[in-house]
Amino acid sequence: MPRPQIKDESTYQALRREGAGKEKAARIANSPKSSSRKGGRSGSYEDRSKHDLYEQAKKVGVEGRSSMSKDELIKALRNR
Repeated sequence: MPRPQIKDESTYQALRREGAGKEKAARIANSPKSSSRKGGRSGSYEDRSKHDLYEQAKKVGVEGRSSMSKDELIKALRNR
């Protein structure tokens, strides 16, 4: 049965099967289709310093960020 807060149920279910969290899957499923185009304005996480990654993780509320390595910060940010 479709939920009223999910606009694209099939996208939501596919993301959940792939392991995405409920919040992330809902955010993607509810986003306008035109927003799926790549903007290409920001560089890759690998090009950023650990300090920059830490600050970004702080903004989005990644827990345990102070003890994470650069690679762990990248993984945590990508999974948000």
